[in-house]
Amino acid sequence: MGEKVVAGRFDLSDRQLYRDKLRRCLAGLERLLAEKRFDRPKNLMGLEIELNLTGADGMPRMLNAEVLERIASRDFQTELAMFNLEVNIAPHRLGGRVFDRLGEELRTSLAYADRKAGEVDAGIVMIGILPTLDRDDLVSSNLSAVDRYALLNEQIVAARGEDFVLDIDGVEHLTCTSKSIAPEAACTSVQLHLQVTPARFADVWNAAQAVTAAQIAVGANSPFLFGRELWRESRPPLFLQSTDTRPPELQAQGVRPRTWFGERWISSAYELFEENLRFFPAVLPICDEEDPLDVLDAGGVPTLAELVLHNGTVYRWNRPVYGIADGVPHLRVENRVLPAGPTVTDVIANTAFYYGLVRALAEESRPVWTRLSFEAAEANFDAACRDGIDARLQWPRRGRYGGTAEVDAVSLVRDELLPLAEAGLDAWGVERADRDFYLGVIEERCRRRVNGASWQAATFHRALEAGLSRDAALAATTRRYRDLMHQGEPVHTWPVGLPEPVPLG
Repeated sequence: MGEKVVAGRFDLSDRQLYRDKLRRCLAGLERLLAEKRFDRPKNLMGLEIELNLTGADGMPRMLNAEVLERIASRDFQTELAMFNLEVNIAPHRLGGRVFDRLGEELRTSLAYADRKAGEVDAGIVMIGILPTLDRDDLVSSNLSAVDRYALLNEQIVAARGEDFVLDIDGVEHLTCTSKSIAPEAACTSVQLHLQVTPARFADVWNAAQAVTAAQIAVGANSPFLFGRELWRESRPPLFLQSTDTRPPELQAQGVRPRTWFGERWISSAYELFEENLRFFPAVLPICDEEDPLDVLDAGGVPTLAELVLHNGTVYRWNRPVYGIADGVPHLRVENRVLPAGPTVTDVIANTAFYYGLVRALAEESRPVWTRLSFEAAEANFDAACRDGIDARLQWPRRGRYGGTAEVDAVSLVRDELLPLAEAGLDAWGVERADRDFYLGVIEERCRRRVNGASWQAATFHRALEAGLSRDAALAATTRRYRDLMHQGEPVHTWPVGLPEPVPLG
């Protein structure tokens, strides 16, 4: 969705033409795969992080255009709402001290952005959902002034035909409605890209699906929305409901939501793109002039523009990505599971855990997806979103007996998944110092049963016990979070509660 989109109206013929172009794009992708035209392995990874803007009071600031003008860097872009930004880190080759280098680049970029935001009395906060957001902040008038967002909102609202219903039952219960997709903007995430060959794609995607629950359990950082304490990672249900084009009748018929986990393990990347066409009507039926099959006949590489645009409106937690670099097509797995934050060190630790674990699981002789049902993997994801670090998950038993057993997420991560992640990072050629430091952060979160969500909730309740109102407690928690985020020590070391007031005199 980063491409330029010009707002306009669509008529009936536009949708039929777009569907025909999508079919030609899919045929083009099939030919590219059959002809083995894709890039050789380069062990490339990439990173994007969505950010929030707040004032000194911890409240959201609708100033992304002004802040981006001051930052003046192509590494920073708009996101859906005026209180959002996104930072993109250039692709890196996995290996050596890559994670330390990533950390330094991120710290430098975020510190610069925060200084520039300070020029308009705003600051950067890296958090899954900003606790101080109010329903009045998430309205269509606060969407970023970019054509593609206005058009996306208009088309999804038209497809739904009625208000969106938000209904999340967690520690507390939130029910409300929205007339736009603006609540989606509350969800700020880390997106991890891994370039893979077509032959490796299915194994990597399946592995990524299998570990989403572990990622969320150790990385949850979104416990609040609109003043309510909900799931430990409330982004997935919020994202699903705020982009749901299905009225209740279509939900009852089993029509698939545009935000979804999927429904089966796969054997090729092609299957995911084909599912997109089979299950999801076009939201933005904008046609490119290129004919992909003509381009292929002429020996060229098609952009598959319609396929790429359509894929960007199907919100999988692990999304297939088709791209072209230096005239050569490539495939990536885009992992969209993790919330932003809490600190750069935490983000890099989550990143190292993911890349190591996916590498190891994708290369196992008896892959986890042959021993765990897809339905169990999806149930694990939901359980981790609800309960975070305290989740219990289904996982294949080790040894000759087979089957699955329910296990504490922290026990699974410490006893089985961290050793796998260590082996995976070794296979990537990551230096031991990087490997041990960042996986050590994950291990300490497990040992202390602390992540961003548990810290936020504990600090909020401590503020309530000190006599603050709910709104004041959420604002104070956000301000404390922001201060500790910029200090940079990982979240498992953060003291719970607000700093003691300095006595006067």
